[in-house]
Amino acid sequence: MTEAAFAPQDAAALLRWYVDHGLDETIGEEAIDRFAAPPPAVVVAPPVVTTGPAPSTITAPTPIRAPAAPPVVRAPVPLESPQLAEDARELASRATTIAELEEAVRAFEGCALKRTAKNTVFADGVAGAPVMIVGEAPGADEDRLGKPFVGVSGQLMDRMFGAIGMSRERDLYITNILFWRPPGNRTPTLSEQAICLAFTRRHIELAKPKVVVLAGGTAVKAVLNTTEGITRLRGKWTTLTLDDGSEVPVLPTFHPAFLLRTPASKRQSWQDLLSLDKRLKELGVR
Repeated sequence: MTEAAFAPQDAAALLRWYVDHGLDETIGEEAIDRFAAPPPAVVVAPPVVTTGPAPSTITAPTPIRAPAAPPVVRAPVPLESPQLAEDARELASRATTIAELEEAVRAFEGCALKRTAKNTVFADGVAGAPVMIVGEAPGADEDRLGKPFVGVSGQLMDRMFGAIGMSRERDLYITNILFWRPPGNRTPTLSEQAICLAFTRRHIELAKPKVVVLAGGTAVKAVLNTTEGITRLRGKWTTLTLDDGSEVPVLPTFHPAFLLRTPASKRQSWQDLLSLDKRLKELGVR
């Protein structure tokens, strides 16, 4: 059948036949499998518009991070208050005898070293003796026994002074600038020295020695208020002016503990002892 021979009434009859059989949609020439998986989608990136030369490498952008919070700045907390040194000075000035000063030292709670020490180490020897020895601080033996210079270094000191005919039972009065042992025998802090120094200076005033021997660099720097080291000051006589206006000759020398570590320095300490013996004779003490 050709297109010219296909009459309109025949076309209408054909469409009606399609509708009667449920064929109400037109389809293409090829059938479509509705159960087949769809092909993967192709994503086309948009073109990148640049105004300069293309970079050699592409790096990921750096993520934007919130700025870190600034560290909290806290004011330093002083281990010792300067007021404690003033309190110690006030208490020391009230003592009129060595016994009263010792009582004040034992009752004083302003130095933190007292909390870790076993005993308060005040003095040994003869109060009012011509020679007053001032060391640094108590050690383990001194802390245990409650007396200064009773350990190995103290035994060496006794032999040294015995070589020039002096002893703690007759000629020596011995103390330290600190009355409590620092933990681990560490060097006393400046605040610890400042607190105890008020008692030490008053101690010298009340003992009234003819000569003061400062044993060790820490004692020398604290009592003489100097930054010079013991090596430069050792064996050089100087004068200490006390708070009551009195003056006393002072001889710096090595600490016996230093001599135990450095035996070669004993020769210099022997020279210091001879110088001390000579000064005492000049003062008419011996």
